[in-house]
Amino acid sequence: MSTPQSPCPQHWDATGQPTRATVTEPLLYTPAEAAQRLRVRESWLRKKAAAREVPCTFLGKHLRFSPTDLAAIIANSARPAVGRSGRRKTPPTVRDRDLPPGPRRSVHAHVNDHTSNGSTSWRG
Repeated sequence: MSTPQSPCPQHWDATGQPTRATVTEPLLYTPAEAAQRLRVRESWLRKKAAAREVPCTFLGKHLRFSPTDLAAIIANSARPAVGRSGRRKTPPTVRDRDLPPGPRRSVHAHVNDHTSNGSTSWRG
């Protein structure tokens, strides 16, 4: 088995695997990786990037995020903690019992309503 040729052979161990010193974070993250690191939905991140509301990098048509982009997104999104506001006082509810009494009305039909003798106000 041949070991990979590297300009810096001290970065490869005896099995041909890179040593821990050369394993670093990627230079650019995909939207899915960036969203996972930011703990947001990928759709939110893509929408903000398309609207140019967050820093991002386009490699051709491919959307990517650098560690600097992620740090800027976090820094720009930071907001100071806001204390909870007091309850709004709602206007008092007006209840029927609080209203002045209306005119007295009967639920029974009037005896003298001009329909009992066959006359009507309709001229048809």
